[in-house]
Amino acid sequence: MKQLKKIMIVLLVTGGLYTTAAFSVDFDSVASAVITKVVSSQPSSSSVKKIYQVSQNRPIWVTAHGFVPIGRGLLDQIGSDPLLGHNTKIYRDYQAITSYGTGSYFGGNSSTKKQIKLELKMTNLYRNYANYKIYGMINWKIFRGRLRQIIVTNNIHADWLIYPKYNIYTLLYTMMTTGDVRGAFDDTTPKTQLYVSLEKIYFHYLRIAQSGEWPVIPKFAVIKPGESNAVIPKIRKRLYLSGDLQGCDIDSSSTYDSCLVDAVKRFQKRVGERADGVIGKSTQNFLRLSLNQILTRMKLNLDRIRVMRRIDSPRHIMVNIPAFRLYFYDNGKIFQTMKVITGRKNHPTPVFSNDIKTVVLNPYWNVPKSIIQKEMIPKLLRNPNAMARQGIEIHKGWGPNAPKVSGASVNWSQYRYSKSVPYHFAQVPGYRNALGKVKFLFPNQFSVYMHDTPTKHLFKRKVRSYSHGCIRLEKPRSLMKTFASFNENLDYTTAQKILKGKKQTYYPVAHIPVNVTYLTSWVDPDGTLQMRNDVYGYDKEQLKYRNKY
Repeated sequence: MKQLKKIMIVLLVTGGLYTTAAFSVDFDSVASAVITKVVSSQPSSSSVKKIYQVSQNRPIWVTAHGFVPIGRGLLDQIGSDPLLGHNTKIYRDYQAITSYGTGSYFGGNSSTKKQIKLELKMTNLYRNYANYKIYGMINWKIFRGRLRQIIVTNNIHADWLIYPKYNIYTLLYTMMTTGDVRGAFDDTTPKTQLYVSLEKIYFHYLRIAQSGEWPVIPKFAVIKPGESNAVIPKIRKRLYLSGDLQGCDIDSSSTYDSCLVDAVKRFQKRVGERADGVIGKSTQNFLRLSLNQILTRMKLNLDRIRVMRRIDSPRHIMVNIPAFRLYFYDNGKIFQTMKVITGRKNHPTPVFSNDIKTVVLNPYWNVPKSIIQKEMIPKLLRNPNAMARQGIEIHKGWGPNAPKVSGASVNWSQYRYSKSVPYHFAQVPGYRNALGKVKFLFPNQFSVYMHDTPTKHLFKRKVRSYSHGCIRLEKPRSLMKTFASFNENLDYTTAQKILKGKKQTYYPVAHIPVNVTYLTSWVDPDGTLQMRNDVYGYDKEQLKYRNKY
């Protein structure tokens, strides 16, 4: 908006261009001259300047006689967008242009000056709307900047990589070359099951909101099956509206009967709670969510799906951090799923995408410097044999012939807070190894991968954020077996024999895309809405830094 005001000032300053004689000059030539003068005053980072680079400083949206087709197409697109709120600045700017009437801009006593002002208003409107369609309401620049302030171990920093199909300049070029405004904007929206299904549920809940039927549930004490409570009728209505109360009567009874218990269990299952039928604090927190909170969360997750990497491969993996679960998709269906352990809140697993390229059997664990300093050295200071007990070798240097040293031979206190540690710590293969027996590599800037773990007991817990950022798998051998089913060079029987030993073995495999995601609301392929707690607090952060479109 500040940029547009500056441009309007330039227009006023250059008002001498608009003499009566100038009105007879070809509009395109005059407008191009003004646009060139306007953008020349803008910094190289100016989005308006870059937009007009696409058109070579020629007007994009209007002529002396009216809107060009893509100008009219832009207005039609904004006016018919079902997800764009009418309280947004984009919609208000759209209304200001359309309600003012084209007669004041074209024909009669209209001037070239007015038409160029309209051209620039349309450019500002396009910029905001295109950014909204491509990136959603989340201000990704500010949010990612906040994440980078979190320093964690293993040289992993918190981050969330985004993979939009367009930026506002490539989208504009597509519109100008094809003339298809609606098609270009439609292409900014994913056609995946994740997006389409969640959008459908969003509109369903929006209709419920318009009906005013959603009950407000007050706080209540723990309710167990068979007990009575005055809040039960509201819970029953709430579960009826969300589709969990299947085959049960909606009555005013305050008794927590068996049919309602089944409904609560269905609800608990889809919000990631233990499906025991007891309405405790965690289940209550989900039940008491207002419809506005649920809709806001859905829209936030729709925006996240917008910028996920779009995968064409029929086989791919999605790891959803808040769900602590891996999903292996094959032709749109979940072929395999398992629990995972992800990074702790202060060691978060980054959100990104890449391809699994290698399966490693009996892996070594090369301990990151940050873990050496924060965890290993304090142990060595207490007990020089601590690493030997964990099967961790200490080498002087990193080369293949780097000599081994004993923990007692080094004054470790000098490296506790140093910038470098001239020693390489490596845990030998085996069942005690932190990576377990199997590792799946998908090269990335974060040094994150999926692997087995000796800490199997942690999979029994509901919240499974315990790692330093990597993804620990509940059933790594089962996933390896799946890879073996479509990789001739990876024989499952042979791999099982290798795993009985300690020889590190690498198997290159057909590339399988992996999306490491962060969805707190999504819809399963069977149409069930899922919700999870915001384990890293990203919902809160992204809502705090939303764009004021």
